[in-house]
Amino acid sequence: MHLKSVTLKGFKSFAQPTTFAFEPGVTAIVGPNGSGKSNVVDALAWVMGEQGAKTLRGGKMEDVIFAGTSTRGPLGRAEVQLTIDNSDGALPIEYSEVTISRTLFRNGASEYAINGEGCRLLDVQELLSDSGLGREIHVIVGQGRLDTVLQASPEDRRGFIEEAAGILKHRRRKEKTLRKLEAMEANLTRLSDLAGELRRQLKPLGRQAEIAREAATIAAVVRDAKARLIADELVGLRAELADHMRAEHERHAERLVLQDRSDQLRVRIAQLEAEQRSEAVDGARRVLFSLERVQERLRGLYSLAGQRLTLLGESSDDDGAAVRTVTSAMIDDARAEIDEVSAGLVDAEDAASEAARDVMRARAELDALDVDIAEQSALVSQHEMKLTALRGSADAAASALAAIDDALARQQRALDAATARRESAAAELAGVDPELVPEGSSAQYAAEYDEAGRRATDAETRVSELRDRLHETEREIEALTAQTTALTRALGVKNASADLIAEEAPGVRGLVGDAIQITPGYEAAIAAVLGPRAEGVLVDSLEDGFALAERVRNADRGVVDFVIGEVAEAVEDLSGFGSLRPAPDVVTGPAGVRALLARVVIADDLDAVRKSAPQVVADPRTITVVTRAGEVFTGSSLRAGAGASRSRLELLAERDAAADRRDELVVVADSLREALADARAEAEEAKRHTSAALTRLREHDAAVAAHAEQVNRATVQVEAASAECERLEAGLAQAQAARDDAAAAAASAQAQLQHPLEAPRPILDASARDGLLEALEGAR
Repeated sequence: MHLKSVTLKGFKSFAQPTTFAFEPGVTAIVGPNGSGKSNVVDALAWVMGEQGAKTLRGGKMEDVIFAGTSTRGPLGRAEVQLTIDNSDGALPIEYSEVTISRTLFRNGASEYAINGEGCRLLDVQELLSDSGLGREIHVIVGQGRLDTVLQASPEDRRGFIEEAAGILKHRRRKEKTLRKLEAMEANLTRLSDLAGELRRQLKPLGRQAEIAREAATIAAVVRDAKARLIADELVGLRAELADHMRAEHERHAERLVLQDRSDQLRVRIAQLEAEQRSEAVDGARRVLFSLERVQERLRGLYSLAGQRLTLLGESSDDDGAAVRTVTSAMIDDARAEIDEVSAGLVDAEDAASEAARDVMRARAELDALDVDIAEQSALVSQHEMKLTALRGSADAAASALAAIDDALARQQRALDAATARRESAAAELAGVDPELVPEGSSAQYAAEYDEAGRRATDAETRVSELRDRLHETEREIEALTAQTTALTRALGVKNASADLIAEEAPGVRGLVGDAIQITPGYEAAIAAVLGPRAEGVLVDSLEDGFALAERVRNADRGVVDFVIGEVAEAVEDLSGFGSLRPAPDVVTGPAGVRALLARVVIADDLDAVRKSAPQVVADPRTITVVTRAGEVFTGSSLRAGAGASRSRLELLAERDAAADRRDELVVVADSLREALADARAEAEEAKRHTSAALTRLREHDAAVAAHAEQVNRATVQVEAASAECERLEAGLAQAQAARDDAAAAAASAQAQLQHPLEAPRPILDASARDGLLEALEGAR
């Protein structure tokens, strides 16, 4: 895998699309200051997901878009395409060439794409992290960051190494997974708490269910009582309704009779008014005609008198006597005519008076006849009213009887339906299988579930403990491996002795330090006694030593210490020094090396050396005393303090101890893995047992609840149906009694109606009135 090309479009100073093609190896971009070399590196970091504007040497992210120049306007977006050769499959994607692109618009919107397909920033980071790339991985070292990397603390260096080794991504995934596991564990704990809480609430809920069933029974009784009260009230209301209907029919009949009488009276009044008006008009008309005739006659006389006066005035005075004579005669005639008219008027007035008396007599007879007719009409109206009232009562009683019959039929149908429901509910209650409830109690199943949950918790705790111990052991193994590797590298530093061993010269056995085994804790003491000889070359014989010494001198390779391996081992009696331990007792190796330690004893510390110093000085064998920390006392000299670096023997001992400890921990880790696998299997088994116990508990609770619900439902249905049957039977009895009363009332009303129907109806005879009216008209 290698970077193949980078294409920049509108990114910083690259206004025109620019493509940089890279070949395997080292590619250098050179140019003067300000030419845009750093912009290429910024483009690489930006396309891999960099989100910090300061990292890209800008104030805000929009600064990466080409801002324009004096000759070219600004662009609206910046785009960078990174093409990677993936022919070796380093990236986890099924393409031999992967192109990652990022586009930023001036409005702040950003888009990512992999091979032209839109994606998320997280997808880009996940893809690159598997190959050691990405914005947070130190594959790009910018200006000023090299010194930071070189002067980093050990913790920071460890982070860089983990990034380079690809451990960081796994650690982050591990941390993410652990967070998810912790959240899941918290949810599981919460779920367990909720399950326990629900189990604790089962008994109170059962009691509440029992109370609810009792409440349902009480409610059914209340409904039955209410229904009975309503039925009784309905019967009373129906009786009242029948009474009201009967009264309404009677009043309706009375209204009809009264309406007829009113119509008759209205017609009679109209006739009387018309007759009265006719008599007055006739009398006035006759008087008017008489007066008009008199007036006409007077007018005629007046006109005649005037004519005569006119004629008299026109005649001569000689004719005065004749005129006066004519006038007197005429006056006499007029008076005679007036007397005649007055006599005729008196006769007419007498005739009118006689006619008025005839009219009055006819009117009196007509009024008397009208009174008789009115009395007869009242009798007829009373008879009709009584018939109408009786008919209304009979009809109302018949309607009430029909309504009660309908109600009886409905109640009978309701009673039949309620009886059928009661029988069905009783059959359902009798058919409830008591064996549906599983054996055992809820407390027993709950105890089994609690025990299984406790075992599962214990198993999870053991798994967690073993996992923690395994992780701790693995971390210690990693640390010991790193320590062993570092010590091996430190021991593998090239020098003249190492060169001789590498050349495999004749007689060379190896390094002195590699040829001996020291009891742990005494490495510093043996290294202090041997000094440079601990890093010398162990040879087979003295001749080999001289030959190699000549070879080293001629090659000018520096100073090399040679230790003869096969020499006669000198045995010294050092038991007289009390607590001081002879050095050969703690070293296993060639005789030549042990011979160097023949007169060396080891003390625990300087205090022990001080106590034995007089004895050492007095011994003629030149005894050397060394402490376990490396201080050396020879009787005439004392060397103390720590050196700048540890000796090869100490490094070898530390490496071997670290290797042994690592091997022990590897065995422990293997056993922990086996124990962890077994614990996980036990935990899974415990979880299955817990799940099975919970399932059994739920099934038992569900079965108990279903059985109880079935029994309670059937019981409530039976009780409700029984109560309804009792209510309907009582209502039916009341309705039957009401029906008997209504039938008796209907029969009584029919009997009361039959008697008036059989009785003779009053006769209204108004034929005589017509003759009286004709006589009255004739009188008028």
